[in-house]
Amino acid sequence: MTLSCCAGPVLAQAAVPAATVPPPPATAASAETPHTSPVPANYIIGPGDTLQVFVWRNPELAATIPVRPDGKISTPLVEDMVAVGKNPSALARDIEKVLAEYVRSPQVNVIVTQPASVFSQVKVIGQVARPQALAYREGMTVLDAVLAVGGLANFAAGNRARIVRTEDGKQREIKIKLEALVNDGDMKQNVALKPGDVLVIPETRF
Repeated sequence: MTLSCCAGPVLAQAAVPAATVPPPPATAASAETPHTSPVPANYIIGPGDTLQVFVWRNPELAATIPVRPDGKISTPLVEDMVAVGKNPSALARDIEKVLAEYVRSPQVNVIVTQPASVFSQVKVIGQVARPQALAYREGMTVLDAVLAVGGLANFAAGNRARIVRTEDGKQREIKIKLEALVNDGDMKQNVALKPGDVLVIPETRF
């Protein structure tokens, strides 16, 4: 009788933690759910960028890592992978090749969550209030950049402005009439910018 009496309370106490501590299913789900990337799909990864690496059905292999100054990253099972110079998709495929030695048919997704390298900047130089490098964002335009640097300076030759853009290793210039855009509302001049663009506003010739 004494043993039967004591067994009841012991079993009840053991059942309390299981009833009050639910399993955390959201942790695994969140580790496998990529966030929306703030950069375009063809974005070129550079040093200082922060990446999120997701491996489908293998959340323990997911990681959020910065791109080191040497241009490489390390994630679980993947050591010293070169990331600089690749777009997110290309890096994901390279990681899959390494993981294939350990995981059956790995599916990897790479997201650039914090673009910070020179590849993700737009530089505005010349006759503006505050010449500076701006963090690029999807959909950024010339007008966005001009407003962000405080507008044109007093001696700016806005209609002789130009975008210097490097594509496929070659540099080309796109002429922009900033005065027509800012003062007259000529939206044809509001050209979309790309990461790495340099917006140059020269000084008025007297």
